[in-house]
Amino acid sequence: MRVIPFVAAAVTVVAVLSGGIASAAGIQRSPLRSPQFDGTVYTTAYLGETVYVGGTFGNAIVNGRSIPRARLAAFNARTGALLDWAPAADDTVRALATDGNSVYAAGDFSRIAGAKRDSLAKLDASTGAVDGFSHAITGSPATLGVGGGRLYVGGRFTQVDSAKRTNLAAFDTTTGALDPRWAPATDNAVEALAVTTGRVYLGGDFHRTANVANTPRLTAVDPVTGALDKGFLPRPPAPVLAIAVGSDGTVYAGMGGTGGRAAAYGPAGKQHWIRVFDGDVQAVTALGSVAYIGGHFDRACKTTKNGNQGACTDGSLPRVKLAAVDGAGRLLDWAPQANGVVGVRTLTPSEPLRQVVAGGEFTMVAGSSWKRIAVFG
Repeated sequence: MRVIPFVAAAVTVVAVLSGGIASAAGIQRSPLRSPQFDGTVYTTAYLGETVYVGGTFGNAIVNGRSIPRARLAAFNARTGALLDWAPAADDTVRALATDGNSVYAAGDFSRIAGAKRDSLAKLDASTGAVDGFSHAITGSPATLGVGGGRLYVGGRFTQVDSAKRTNLAAFDTTTGALDPRWAPATDNAVEALAVTTGRVYLGGDFHRTANVANTPRLTAVDPVTGALDKGFLPRPPAPVLAIAVGSDGTVYAGMGGTGGRAAAYGPAGKQHWIRVFDGDVQAVTALGSVAYIGGHFDRACKTTKNGNQGACTDGSLPRVKLAAVDGAGRLLDWAPQANGVVGVRTLTPSEPLRQVVAGGEFTMVAGSSWKRIAVFG
């Protein structure tokens, strides 16, 4: 793919350590070079050294110049150069997932890369050409995951083609066919999912999973049969908006509700730690033993108590839209300080590159202009 080089401006960051806060042994506060975007970034996905981006934007911005990229774009994670991958979508792209030489996209679109596709599409990772994979979805897909030869889709929908599917569905990544067996249902939308070898983790504000009552907000199902995994029932205290699974099997959840929460759970559902913020945690990911957290919060609470409109009641520390927590649940000094009301909507890691990419509605990070995307490494 052709690249459009990025010329980085100098960024000055002053690190201030607060008493009692652990020092981050990970990525830097200052973003690496990357394109910027003129609209919301809802989702990002790595494939090797390429970052794929989806959202509402119409243009990428490189060196102050607007370059058409209708809701989909890609750039080199090491150099920040914008790539010529540009399969335009006619409406919002809300989720991306990569597999082999393919990029799956889900959202509100009806056309993508010049072809009719109902909210779900498979694109060539090199050319952007649309694949023959095509299904009719009654409702709105919101989250994607790939594993074990299947594409898993979550959201708020009732049917795929002529088959009943309540908020969850899976497809064979080789044939593109709807999986006839995998059909767990939830009683409310699935906002997030994460795929591992033995489980598909589900997050949302549901209270019933796979026809089992009292299975609220964060559950796991079998990746082949869709049966509820009763060995993981943490029952978190608030709606789950984001899920990530660490390399050690730790399950991280970002939550909304009154204020916001980020929590870590063991494979058996035991809570390891929970951190409270004064706004929703909309994104969470893990790199090594560190959890990176994003949302529309401005402060991290010193205790697990908060009050009206999520305000911290026992003191707080500034963590504007971004924060990091170590394996013991201690708040780290990593605090790039983004801006905006909604803030960060997505966080995606690359273990090989030791990077985390943040996307959302912010326009400033670490005191400099970084519009809607920032790569930390």
